[in-house]
Amino acid sequence: MDLDTTTRRGGWGVLVLLCLAQFMLIVDITVVQVALPTIGTDLALDRESLTWVVTTYTLCFGGLMVLGGRLADAAGARRTLLAGLVLFTAASLICGLAGSGAMLIAGRALQGVGAALLSPAALAVITTTFHGERRGRALGVWAAIGGTGAALGVLVGGLLTEGPGWTWVFFVNVPIGLLVLAAVPVVLPGAEAGAGPRERVDVPGALVVTLATALLIYGLVTAGDAGWTAAGTALPLAGAVLLYALFVVVERSVRSPLMRAETLARRPVISGMFVMLIATGLMLGLFFLSSLYLQHVLGFGALETGLLFLPVAVAITIGAQLGGHLIGKVGGRPVAVASFVLTAAGAALMTRISPDAGAYTTLLPGFVLAALGIGPAFVTATTTTMANIPPGENGVASGVISTFHELGGSIGVAVVSTVAAASLAPGATADAGGFVAGFTLCAVVAGVTAVVALGLVPPGRPAAAFVGHGHGH
Repeated sequence: MDLDTTTRRGGWGVLVLLCLAQFMLIVDITVVQVALPTIGTDLALDRESLTWVVTTYTLCFGGLMVLGGRLADAAGARRTLLAGLVLFTAASLICGLAGSGAMLIAGRALQGVGAALLSPAALAVITTTFHGERRGRALGVWAAIGGTGAALGVLVGGLLTEGPGWTWVFFVNVPIGLLVLAAVPVVLPGAEAGAGPRERVDVPGALVVTLATALLIYGLVTAGDAGWTAAGTALPLAGAVLLYALFVVVERSVRSPLMRAETLARRPVISGMFVMLIATGLMLGLFFLSSLYLQHVLGFGALETGLLFLPVAVAITIGAQLGGHLIGKVGGRPVAVASFVLTAAGAALMTRISPDAGAYTTLLPGFVLAALGIGPAFVTATTTTMANIPPGENGVASGVISTFHELGGSIGVAVVSTVAAASLAPGATADAGGFVAGFTLCAVVAGVTAVVALGLVPPGRPAAAFVGHGHGH
């Protein structure tokens, strides 16, 4: 059976399956945030280990995503998709069975690698399975998975953690993964969707940039306890700088670079990378601080935390929808500036927290406002980049923006963890000081980013064909 026949008979069945797989990947970014304090208590994890539980997944997901896309081109999207599914499902089982922090973090790393293979391969299958107007509708559904997954992730995290236990945050992926694995050969029988001309895959480049970011995060996390001048902080940070320089050298020397220097040097791409990095860093950083504050300081349960986070996740989705409409009317630059001004104002409101004050009157209103600002920033990063680069560089630019979406989350969590270290250390008193410092930093970063966006984000309105309503992976 050829691909066209598959498209006519079961195209939407393919879409449902692939969206279910993508939904697992997105949920796993936010679902752990709610379970984090319980995981820390059960496995006796310190602040650094808790930080790595979050950042290891997004680090491997983002750092290897472009490589996953290249593998889908070189080895075939269907084959890469199945490999990613197997790895992600097995890694989820490892995470659920983890009896130590080291085993859990190793499982999260494998989950990230599986996600980096699965997500771009699934997108490649969709783009080759659907054509014309059907492709537009299919990609719209795919993009919406990002916001929906984030919203349901916080709720599912609370339900599972307070119900059968935090291990089910990971175990729940196993039956879903097995279902998709069993169904893919049926709906795509033997068709190697996305298989193109064989080309070299830049494995060294992917490994170097991922290791560089890992060293950067390690240095940032270590600084919270050891200080910025300690060898454990300075050496990893210096190593990260050297490896990023080596990455540039590698990309200039290989035949098929992971990221073309010419593309990375374009202003729209720089703007998109910057906006996406900051927006995702702020989003996951605020989730990380809020979850630990609510459960460690205020004594919230996991389910109540998940329910409190639900309007925040919905606000991100609403913001993205509004951003998609506004960019087509007023352009990306005003939307980007307004987005970060809103985020700065929301984060500033969150600094009013106190152990004696209710979360619903201090933390929640500011978090919802900040989330409403972060949503349009995601759309701005993608839309203004894709609308202002040559058509031949679309694939590379899209991969770079998606990469910075994941890496931004890793770096954001690492930074706020370090700033709030005093309140996150084992045995720390129920004090809000470190959390206030973390929220203050988020407000300052968002405010500075609004000013930078005023000069960096390309002016003008993008063509209607490029205006979207969300971000995909």
